[in-house]
Amino acid sequence: MAHIGAAFKPGLRVHRNGGKWRTPMSAVLKQYAVSAVAVAVLLLAGCSQSTKSPASDESKAAKEAAGPPELVTAKTAFWPMYTSARKWTPDLVTLGLLPKEVPGFTNEAGKAAMWEAAFASPSLHQYRRYTYAIVSVPPNIYKGVVAGIRLSWGGATRDVMPVDTALFNVDSDAAYQAAAADAAAWLKKNPDKKLSSFVLGNTYRFQAPVWYLMWGDKKSGYVAFVDATSGKVVKTK
Repeated sequence: MAHIGAAFKPGLRVHRNGGKWRTPMSAVLKQYAVSAVAVAVLLLAGCSQSTKSPASDESKAAKEAAGPPELVTAKTAFWPMYTSARKWTPDLVTLGLLPKEVPGFTNEAGKAAMWEAAFASPSLHQYRRYTYAIVSVPPNIYKGVVAGIRLSWGGATRDVMPVDTALFNVDSDAAYQAAAADAAAWLKKNPDKKLSSFVLGNTYRFQAPVWYLMWGDKKSGYVAFVDATSGKVVKTK
């Protein structure tokens, strides 16, 4: 409001006429003109605020009614990342996919607040990690797709082979249900064991990409492999 207050500065010149001090008519008119402009600005500001308030309130109410962002499955996050990565290199191959943790959210039943995918380029001998998050949590988590830096890649190995996306039919929630059903008896005896690993990948040991799930640790946990094409548990340990 300082710019409006500045219009009402003292110091008008006056002239003495017949023993009386008089303010020139032009100065008076000028002062009234400035005052009128200031009042008009105030009125416009008031109208603007009263006009925007209902819309702002409606928008706030709509956001509150919508509630917090919902967890998403792997496929929901994967395809936006894949599309973005294809702009980086046309010979793109997928190396893996896994859920990540986001403060304020709890991943469950094959759904997560953030997913991370690793893509590589055979021609460039590089790979990059991409993330997809449902919300921004500065300084390290940003909503939507974020591309990581380019890193050197020595090529596929028998333990880390490219995932054929045409065979990626089973989403993470379905894979979790299949693995949890297979591990039901063990989970009943070990209710305190949490899911510690959940990864989509490909290896020479299987004919198709698999979901790898582990509860607990490698020494005393439970591991299940779910075929990402058929949704069947193909190997347990």
